[in-house]
Amino acid sequence: MGPLWVFGYGSLVWKADFPYSAKVVGYIGGYKRRFWQGSTDHRGVPGSPGRVVTLLPSDQEETWGVAYKVEPEHVERVLSYLNFREKNGYEKFEIPFHPLEEHMPAFSVLVFVATAENEHYIGEDSMHNMAYQIATSVGPSGANTEYLFRLAQAMRELCPEKTDEHLFKLEEAVLQVLNHRNGQNSG
Repeated sequence: MGPLWVFGYGSLVWKADFPYSAKVVGYIGGYKRRFWQGSTDHRGVPGSPGRVVTLLPSDQEETWGVAYKVEPEHVERVLSYLNFREKNGYEKFEIPFHPLEEHMPAFSVLVFVATAENEHYIGEDSMHNMAYQIATSVGPSGANTEYLFRLAQAMRELCPEKTDEHLFKLEEAVLQVLNHRNGQNSG
């Protein structure tokens, strides 16, 4: 078995807590990142799920993130860890990855995608409702806001010339909810 490349487009962008030998910024085509997956095991709890990202097919879009190279001696352990971490409705697919560095050729990556058929998929809602849910959700891995803010910050740092409209509009909407709530609490 050779090395395995794993694509991170959510918390793996800023928290790859497994052994890897290389990290490459780039994108996968034909998908868009959306906060449409419920999280009752990391960023929310049963009855009050947080929102985390998944990928949706979209012919004209790209999702930017990070590919991590896992060496053969670590593949089994890393896959076991990721299968557990992504247990709430994520399926694995192989997808072509296009590095930001133009001299590097495209290569296949393993990606975890939560499909609409899983029980934790919560789908689209208004920007305000999603922002409120994220602003008020906390789970075993911490506040849902941390997940959103760290992802947005990491994407700005990794590929500042790329825009993820959904991610950045949601970040702005969550900040408005938090500012509104803080204003009510201080008055």
